[in-house]
Amino acid sequence: MVDGLTLPPGSPLQVFTAEERPELWAQADDGFAGSWPEYNMHGNHAGAYFSELVPRFARFQVLVYDRSADRVVGRGRSVPLRWDGTLADLPPGIDAAGLRAVTERAEPTAVSALAAEVEGDRQGRGLSRVIIEAMAAAARGAGLGPLVAPVRPSWKDRYPLIPIAAYASWRRADGLPFDPWMRVHARLGAAVLRPEPRSMQITAAVADWEEWTGLLLPGPGQYIFPGGLAPLTVADGTGEYWEPNVWMLHHLS
Repeated sequence: MVDGLTLPPGSPLQVFTAEERPELWAQADDGFAGSWPEYNMHGNHAGAYFSELVPRFARFQVLVYDRSADRVVGRGRSVPLRWDGTLADLPPGIDAAGLRAVTERAEPTAVSALAAEVEGDRQGRGLSRVIIEAMAAAARGAGLGPLVAPVRPSWKDRYPLIPIAAYASWRRADGLPFDPWMRVHARLGAAVLRPEPRSMQITAAVADWEEWTGLLLPGPGQYIFPGGLAPLTVADGTGEYWEPNVWMLHHLS
């Protein structure tokens, strides 16, 4: 199990890495099939790094296993990468972080989260916090740190026309971020590093976008679509979308 992670006494949960339990990792995909909007599964570059996670980076992939249900109920995916700790060297988004991890030969110094997923019927029970803590523990166990996360704000699809820099700056009266997913990270001590308006690129034929979104896109222009965090730009039979993220930093002691 992942060292340095404390769960409540009597909890049915156990946390493993994909290196420790590769058979659980292989079984986990089915439980998270609906975790993301369909369009989000078609990033232009995402396959190049998500496909490398296991076995290459298996020790950084974490699984939350419920013994009472005999299944994986949460999953965290991350990659080690070189980062000198400055904003100038921070990758410009999740695509750049993932590609840096799989293409550069430099020794890694940090870990970047890529995704934290909770099974549908377990959402809202604090498992996302466990996943972040498990990714941090896996990074510490490898002698790396900090953990950075290109956070996909969970309410940004409600405000697709608001620039990500403005959205990331919104705060509640208690000073915590307005966005619930950013708030989970903040409560674990994470700080906002930088909003990233062009984090993941998804460019595809209009016919594909119509299938993914359920919308007809009859002509050029900018479109708001279900689940989108920013507008989709259509021109010359192609839809171009850049998913925004917010970089957040977890210092690891």
